[in-house]
Amino acid sequence: MPSILQRHRTAALVGAAFILGAASLPLALNITTADAAPQANPVVGSVASSGSFAPVVSADKPAVVTITTTMKADNVSDDGDNSPMDQQFRQFFGGQGMPMPPQAHQGHSQALGSGFIISPDGYIVTNNHVIDKAIDIKVTLDDGTELPGKLIGADPKSDLAVIKIQSPKPLATIAWGDSDKLKLGDQILAIGNPFGIGTTVTSGIVSARGRDLHSGPYDDFIQIDAPINHGNSGGPLVDSSGQVVGINTAIYSPNGGSVGVGFAIPSDEAKAIVAKLEKNGSIDHGFLGVEIQPVTADIADAVGLTQSQGALVAQVSEGTPAAAAGIKAGDIITGLGGRAVKMPKDLSRFVADLTPGTKESLTVWRDGASIDLPFTVGGNDKGEQQASALDGDHSQSHQPSLGIGLADLTPEMRQSLNLPDNATGAVVASVNPDKSAAASGIQPGDVIVSVNQKPARNAHDVQTRVAEAGKEGRKSVLLMIERAGNKTFVAVPFAAA
Repeated sequence: MPSILQRHRTAALVGAAFILGAASLPLALNITTADAAPQANPVVGSVASSGSFAPVVSADKPAVVTITTTMKADNVSDDGDNSPMDQQFRQFFGGQGMPMPPQAHQGHSQALGSGFIISPDGYIVTNNHVIDKAIDIKVTLDDGTELPGKLIGADPKSDLAVIKIQSPKPLATIAWGDSDKLKLGDQILAIGNPFGIGTTVTSGIVSARGRDLHSGPYDDFIQIDAPINHGNSGGPLVDSSGQVVGINTAIYSPNGGSVGVGFAIPSDEAKAIVAKLEKNGSIDHGFLGVEIQPVTADIADAVGLTQSQGALVAQVSEGTPAAAAGIKAGDIITGLGGRAVKMPKDLSRFVADLTPGTKESLTVWRDGASIDLPFTVGGNDKGEQQASALDGDHSQSHQPSLGIGLADLTPEMRQSLNLPDNATGAVVASVNPDKSAAASGIQPGDVIVSVNQKPARNAHDVQTRVAEAGKEGRKSVLLMIERAGNKTFVAVPFAAA
C-alpha cells in the first residue's frame, strides 16, 4: 500500500574523495600544457568529423583544477546516521573506516574535489560540499602548479561555492554555456579528478532534465550517463562546443561507485548564484513558511481547477510571512509576482531567489476563485525551509463510496494518537483494500480533519462533505489527513471506489 507520507529520497553529493597518500592518489597532475590564454579558449570546429572530442578537451582541460581541502578530523562524518540521504544515495565527502593520510597532521584529514576557472584572475567554481568546513584549501592547476585557495563565498542551498587563487600569469578559463538548450540525447563531457588519479574526461549523453532529488529549493538537476565518481564534484559538465552547461554534483550509487546515473547543476541556475557569491560572498534567501505538495488531477478536480498545476499548501507555520499574509492550508498557490507556479519546486525556487524584506504578491486558488495575497518576504537565516515539499467501543459508520470505516474521536483515541484534547476529526477505523481510499494511501489510524477544504469535526461531517462532493459531480474528494503529527492532502477518486 503506498504511503501518503512516504519519505522523499535525496541524491548524494558526489563528494570529495579522501586522499589515501601520495603514492596511491597523486595530487599533482603530471600533464604539461602550453601557457594558458587570458580568456576562454574557443573550440574550433567543436567535435571533429571523426567524432573525436579532442578539440574540446584540448581547450577546456587547462582550466579544470583539483581542489584539496584540509579539515579537522571530527568534521569528517561517515556515511551514517546524521545524513538525510537514502542508503542508495551516498554522501562521498566522508568515508567509512578510511585511513588517515600519512601526510596529514594529527587531528586533520584531507579530501579532494574538482573545480573550473571562470576568469583569468583566478575565480574558481566548485561545489559547496567540496570546501565545507575546510580550514585550508589548495588548488592544483592542470600543469601541476599548486596555489593556495581563498574561499570567496558559498551557498549550501544550491551547493555552489567560489574560491580565488592568485597567479603570476593569466589563467585558462572555460566559458559558461546555455543549459536551457540541452536536449535529451545531447552529447556531454564530464571533466574532473576522480579518486585523485589526475584529470579525467568521460563522455555520455543527457539522460533526463529537471530531476528533483528533494535536496533543496534549487533541485533541477541534469541527469547524465557519463561516469563520475569520488572527486568529480565541482568539475564542469561541458557540451559539444566546449562550454560549461553544468556542475557535476551527485551520483546514484547502490554500490559506492558509478553506475552511470549522475547529476549536474544546470549552468543557467549556477551562473546567477555564482555572480552573487563573487559580489557578496553569501546569499540571503527568501522565506515563506509553508509546506507544499503537488496538485494532482484528482486534487484539481476536487477543488475546481481546470489544470493540475500549482502548489497545494499542506501546512502553514505560525509566525511566518505566509501566516501573516493569510495563507491557509488547502490554498493552491498558482503564481508569485506575476510568474506562474506550475509545480511545487517552482514556488520553492521563486521564494529562495527573493530578497528578504521585499514586498511580493501570491496568487492563490481558494473556494473556487483566484485571489491575490500580498506578503513581505522573510529571511532564512535560521535554516527554515522557504516552501518545502512534502514529497472502548467506537461508533463506526461506513462510507461505501471511498471504502473506509470511520469512527468519532474519543478521549482514549486522542491519547493513543498523541492528539490534543481539543482535536477534532474522524478516525479511519478500517480500509477496504479493493477501494480507492486504499489505492490513495489512506491507512487505519489516519485522522481526517477536513474534506474539500472544509473542517470535519466528526465522522458525520466527513460523510456529509463526501456526499456533497458527489452531488456536485466531483470525480474525487480532497481529504486532509493527519498522521504521526504530520498533515497532508490526499485526493481520493470516486470512480475507483
